[in-house]
Order: sequence, then C-alpha cells, then structure tokens
Amino acid sequence: MYPINDRQYLAICSKIANLLSVSLSSAKKKVEIENAKKGSRTIEEKIEVAKDILKLCEKDNGNKLSSSTILDQLMSTLENEDNFMTED
Repeated sequence: MYPINDRQYLAICSKIANLLSVSLSSAKKKVEIENAKKGSRTIEEKIEVAKDILKLCEKDNGNKLSSSTILDQLMSTLENEDNFMTED
C-alpha cells in the first residue's frame, strides 16, 4: 500500500496519535488497518474512517481510557507489595 500524503488525513492521524499517546506511524497503521477492513478506496472514504476513529478516541479519552492512563494503572503496586517481584 502506498503512503497517503493528504494534509487533512495526516492531521487527523496526528490527533489520534496524540490522544492515544502513540507515534504517528502507529496511528496511521491503525487507520490503514480499519481502511482495509472496510475496503475504503478513495481518499475521502479514508478520511471518513480516520474521523470515525478520532471520534472514538476522543470519547475514550473523555472516559480517561487513554493508553497512558491504563498503563499507569497497570504499573501501580499495592502498599504492602512494593518490593515483591515474580519471576517468569
């Protein structure tokens, strides 16, 4: 698949990257996967898919479900288990 260089598309992808706390290339890949699932061919269809993903990310960010927030919750420890380490 060739890279899309449309300014509006890239701006939407950068907003998605910012909300998800990921790189621009990761956000573009997420949108490209969704475009492939929906069979989007024209740039207008691809922009609409990106806008839908952006709306979903904004909704999730409003609910404080960003990836950085989830990672912070997963990395927290219980008071009495600060020095506990499990070996794999």
